[in-house]
Amino acid sequence: MEKIRIGFVPAHREPFDEDWAVQMRRCCLDALSRVPGLEIIVPDGKLTRQGCVRDDGDAEKTIRLFKQQGIAGLVIGTMTFGDEISALSIATAFQGIPLLLFGTKEGDFTSDGGRRSDSFCGTLSISSGLYRRKIPVLFAGIVFPEEKGFIESMANFVRVCSIVRGFIGARIGLVGPRPERFETCICNEDAMLRQFKQRVVPASLLDIMHRLEAIKDSAPELQKIGRAMQKQADLSALKADTIGNIARLQYALKLFFEEKGLSALGIQCWTAMQEVYGISACYAVGRMTDQGILTSCEVDIYGALTMLVQYLAAREAAPPHFIDWTIQHQQQSNVFLSWHCGNAPPSLACRGSSIKIESHSILSKPLGREHSKGTAEFQLKPGKVTLCRLTERDGNFKMLITSGQIIKSDQRLRGSWSWVKVADLDMLYNTLVREGFTHHASLIHGDYSRPIRDACEFLGIATVIV
Repeated sequence: MEKIRIGFVPAHREPFDEDWAVQMRRCCLDALSRVPGLEIIVPDGKLTRQGCVRDDGDAEKTIRLFKQQGIAGLVIGTMTFGDEISALSIATAFQGIPLLLFGTKEGDFTSDGGRRSDSFCGTLSISSGLYRRKIPVLFAGIVFPEEKGFIESMANFVRVCSIVRGFIGARIGLVGPRPERFETCICNEDAMLRQFKQRVVPASLLDIMHRLEAIKDSAPELQKIGRAMQKQADLSALKADTIGNIARLQYALKLFFEEKGLSALGIQCWTAMQEVYGISACYAVGRMTDQGILTSCEVDIYGALTMLVQYLAAREAAPPHFIDWTIQHQQQSNVFLSWHCGNAPPSLACRGSSIKIESHSILSKPLGREHSKGTAEFQLKPGKVTLCRLTERDGNFKMLITSGQIIKSDQRLRGSWSWVKVADLDMLYNTLVREGFTHHASLIHGDYSRPIRDACEFLGIATVIV
């Protein structure tokens, strides 16, 4: 994952102690160098005096520097009182990208009883100006840069910038029509385009089938996928041609994803693939998601966007799992079954749980499908998880954010599954009902509630936190 480039404005105001401002600037840069995935762009002593920003001329130079470097986020720190006009000029020039503000703590009084900084005071001048301009901002507090809380706030901000940068302008593939009986998977392309500059890129199942059939048996990438599947999972229930068709489907979808420059996609995982090739897309979908080709089932475009937000929050270090909220646990309170037919990324398999590729899905017969071959069925590994769901009504977007814990089970269940314990399942379910969220969601290992919540503030997405 490439580093996130963030512009840093060390704000100083005369006549406060310039030596103190320079010292604080240096301490900030030392601390920021320890934040993973962060590349700081900052004016140096050649661009501005002592590398601080104190007047309109400094602001203009800094704006040019940041535009040249293509920053994805902006950090304003008051090294002393901080000149509000220059800082606000820079913030206005980059309105639309995430902004974080912090102030530095005061040092000892001077020998004559004077104050060195007044950052505590000057930070309010800048924050009030941001409020006046309706520029959203995260606040990291009044800190010494070496403090743990400041480092954590900056690490969170990197994740926020990653989400916003990847979400704005995302291109989402739409492969096949949504299931006729699934109104739950409708989306508003107009709202996506206007608010987030996003584009839905459609392809018919016939388009994908043409791609699939054009792939030669000798294609090196196809051979590579086949070997990886044999090594990864138990394919004994499948015939050789079925295995080959699953590998071909994965390769065809990968080619579509790369050719169109997609960020995620939603696929019609039923109908034609079963009728023509006798396969399910499930195992291919899970393998693709594991490789960063985020894929939701049942052409759920908002579901794919939810997966994208989680994946960006994790800085691509963990794959999400597209799930159904299925049932409450029969005996345990506050536990529900997080499940889907067989689409989970194989890397999420619980230790000691074999990955079995079944010859028919658990839903094949109930839904009248007899040849749904290729579902990857296993229990997901235990651990802390974040659960989210993006939805939209009348052009207004909102995101459900909650957390839970996957608990290991001795059961053997069908599909890709995990039992998830939450703080209050009744409250969570009531929220799903009252707020109009659907039966689909996305689960990711790790706690990413904070960066997702903060990113939604910059994106104009309301948050529903349970």
